[in-house]
Amino acid sequence: MDALPSPAPFTRRLLGQELLLVLALSLGASGVSAVISFLGSVTAPVSLKSQQATLNGTITPGRPWLDLSWHLFDIATALVPVVLVAYLLVRERSSIRALGFDLTRKWSDLGKGVVVAACIGGSGLLLYLGARASGANLTVVPSALPDVWWRIPVLILSAAQNAVVEEVIVVGYMLRRLGQLGWSWPAAVAASALLRGSYHLYQGVGGFFGNVVMGVIFCYLYRRWRRVTPLAIAHTLIDSVAFVGYVLLAGHVSWLPT
Repeated sequence: MDALPSPAPFTRRLLGQELLLVLALSLGASGVSAVISFLGSVTAPVSLKSQQATLNGTITPGRPWLDLSWHLFDIATALVPVVLVAYLLVRERSSIRALGFDLTRKWSDLGKGVVVAACIGGSGLLLYLGARASGANLTVVPSALPDVWWRIPVLILSAAQNAVVEEVIVVGYMLRRLGQLGWSWPAAVAASALLRGSYHLYQGVGGFFGNVVMGVIFCYLYRRWRRVTPLAIAHTLIDSVAFVGYVLLAGHVSWLPT
């Protein structure tokens, strides 16, 4: 049997191409999609706040078991780029633990995540309400799922999937690769934060700027802690409260747009 060829050296060119491919398969593509969606919204004949951006909608109305199957499939396949990142790090003779994505400090990570979520979640809600009132944001509908037994679990799983994909790829992996490519720290933070804002642009201007600010904060917390896990926990909590809170409050309080 012929011996396997030696792996190619990790040149800057190969690392740059790798980064572009990972982003093209994940959040970079989402950013392009969000920009196109935003252009469609701003050129529509109605105001932005009169339009809706639905985050978790039904896929097969009236067929709850099929709907559940599709949602679980979407959540699982959305995590494939994270598995790809883990594989690429192993090929680098490292592991995803190098990004601080593990359970070795679960209680410390949980505490940090709760504090970050508490600080960012409330200000994010105020920013959204202000942006929508000014006409710069669409009406965000976190859930339009039917009232079935699996609605809340799927919303929480969706929140966790969003958090893992975004924090592993846009913070841990992207900052690692940009550093290896010779980018300065401020430039890498700007690139990461702008990418995070871009794939939220479908929500409107408020969604873009709010997530850029969140991206900068998360990058600096990552630099301090060298761990993605507390950021993923914070993001999961923020999205879970937004998704489940909307289900519980929509139509019952006057300040929440529906």
